[in-house]
This record gives sequence, C-alpha cells and structure tokens, in this order.
Amino acid sequence: MSVDAATVRRIAHLARIAVRETEVPHLEGELNAILAFVEQLSEVDVEGVEPMTSVIPMEMKKRADVVNDGGIPDDILRNAPQTQDHFFLVPKVVE
Repeated sequence: MSVDAATVRRIAHLARIAVRETEVPHLEGELNAILAFVEQLSEVDVEGVEPMTSVIPMEMKKRADVVNDGGIPDDILRNAPQTQDHFFLVPKVVE
C-alpha cells in the first residue's frame, strides 16, 4: 500500500492536524516507511507462537466482582449538596 499527497491531506484533516503544504512530501515518505515496516511484519512466521501480555509469564491480578457500597456511604453522602433519606437529592430537570 502506498500513500500519496491526497491521502496525507485526508489523514491530516481526519486527525484535525494542521499540515502545511511544504510538510506533505515529508509526511508522505514517513507514512510510506511505516506501512513498509508493517508489511515486513506480516512476513514473520508466527505459527505456533502463543499471544502474550508480557515478556515474562505472569497471571493477571483479579478481584472478586462483588457489589457493595464501598464501605463509606456516609463519607460519600457528605459530599452531596443535599441529601434525603440517605440518598442524593437532585433538582428536578424534567417536568
């Protein structure tokens, strides 16, 4: 895949990046170099290689999925401007 000047301008527009016309040829070369490297990676034989999340084997830390009130509901309610019956009180916004 090759990137031309029009594609560079389109990418810059989509990314909301201001690119001067004098920068377009340089960016075109940079993007083509990146894509060439990605194409090189597709040539690597990865048959039988397991995906990994780290260079050293390790287990992901997990916690129990338990619903609770955090143990400090009174502290949390103290942050609210208004409360009623141990709930946040908010102004009515829909009639």
